Amino acid sequence: MRKLSALISLVLAAVLGVAAPAAAATAAKVASGAGAPGSSASTKTLVLYDNTGAYSWLGEDYGMMATNLVSHFGAWTAHPVGSYTAGELSKYSAVVYVGSTYDEPIPAAFLDDVLGTTKPVLWLYDNIWQLTARSADFASRYGYTWKGFDTSAVAEVDYKGTALTRDTRNNAGIMDTVIYDTTKAVSVADAVRADGSKFPWGVKSGNLTYIGELPFSYITSNDRYLAFADLLYDALAPKAAARHRALVRIEDVGPDADPAELRAIADYLSSRKVPFTVAVYSRYRDPKGVHNNGKAEDYTLRQRPLVVSALKYMQSKGGTLLMHGYTHQLDSLSNPYDGVSANDFEFFLAHVDSSDAVIYDGPVKNDSALNVTARVTASRADWLQAGLSQPTIFEPPHYAASALDYKTINTLFGVRYDRGLYFPGVLSGATVDNSVAHMVGQFFPYTVRDVYGSTVIPENIGNIEPEPFNQHPAVLPADLVANAKANLVVRDGVASFFYHPYLGTSYLKQTVEGIQGLGYSFVAASAMTS
Repeated sequence: MRKLSALISLVLAAVLGVAAPAAAATAAKVASGAGAPGSSASTKTLVLYDNTGAYSWLGEDYGMMATNLVSHFGAWTAHPVGSYTAGELSKYSAVVYVGSTYDEPIPAAFLDDVLGTTKPVLWLYDNIWQLTARSADFASRYGYTWKGFDTSAVAEVDYKGTALTRDTRNNAGIMDTVIYDTTKAVSVADAVRADGSKFPWGVKSGNLTYIGELPFSYITSNDRYLAFADLLYDALAPKAAARHRALVRIEDVGPDADPAELRAIADYLSSRKVPFTVAVYSRYRDPKGVHNNGKAEDYTLRQRPLVVSALKYMQSKGGTLLMHGYTHQLDSLSNPYDGVSANDFEFFLAHVDSSDAVIYDGPVKNDSALNVTARVTASRADWLQAGLSQPTIFEPPHYAASALDYKTINTLFGVRYDRGLYFPGVLSGATVDNSVAHMVGQFFPYTVRDVYGSTVIPENIGNIEPEPFNQHPAVLPADLVANAKANLVVRDGVASFFYHPYLGTSYLKQTVEGIQGLGYSFVAASAMTS
């Protein structure tokens, strides 16, 4: 059996909350972007982020993550808070300020505009003390004030009756607040300490919502990140109706696939009236003969007509085919496993360390727009020769690519179906920092148009892994259903997972029917791009 790919659910260590050495802000451009398909033409969000100190790169990372999310609702503009100008907020529907640097120099003009506006303001984590200091009557006006960072081990955040998880390795603290007037201020969610005691995770008073931590660190499929994703509706789409859609993607289907397995998957999903997507790589390579007694193998879809027939059968049963790279491996490298298609990365370098963890190393050695375009072009030729219609959606193998690759993919497809990697420099216009120590990964509970310009169809609750591997625990249908249940807190969110056909249909049935039992309706990927 081929090795399974590690599901990218990157965590980002929360290293802030302690004053960092001061440093001059670097010049950063004002970035802007269009909203995701289906967003409001009249909604436009201003995202402000920190960019001074030793962790300026992290400020931009968090700014990108906020920007990606707000694109679900409409167009956006983003730049460092330090370059805010008086009255700027008035041009937007709402503002999100991501406070990641302790004592970031915040212009008085921004503080005054926040205190004077009636438009929604979401303020995250640091520097709330600068806002309260600017207002002599903040506590009486808003009904609360900040108390101090609580560094208790908080493993749970209760939001709208749902217990969301929080990784206790995140020890940067959550700002505790004191609510004086419950007619003015309310807790939007409660942080739960190990002893069961609670304190506000965030507070809403009038048009100002304050979140006591950065919800972008250590994110998983069922944690408090979902609360923030839903709170954006209060600011940007308060009249949005509740709707819960689900998606399923059949993963890692290449010329070596078992046609009978593909047909069985299609028959089951069709019987449940479940549309689905199939992630296809068009060329199978085993350059070291790992699975063929030391003899190399290399063939394309055209050379496996029974597989092509099965793919067409899947299309007839409601399947949509997407391009999942070209070979789903890289040359003859062990990247990180054995060089066999569906096992290895194609657009990023990685290795397995001595503790059996997959470690990302960075862009491939020949990383370029030409390399990406050549591989896509070769794959398109394979699809054509096999008699398959050209795909319009792309998924990078193992969800990994460089910023340059993502931008190139956007010019070739415009739509991805994945979780993305994001790098400092993309939002600020500086030289892109490809350091894996500075990159972040992000999944989405709804469709976005990310900072690379691509529409991103979400995959957000994971996949079945019957056995633990590479320090990842086993994941069974009950786990995915639990993740889907947590995602119900996002009022127009999705539960989207992927599934390997060699697992048969039993796990698939349990997952699909468990998600349907929660009230989700399965839709085609196309429903997320219109």
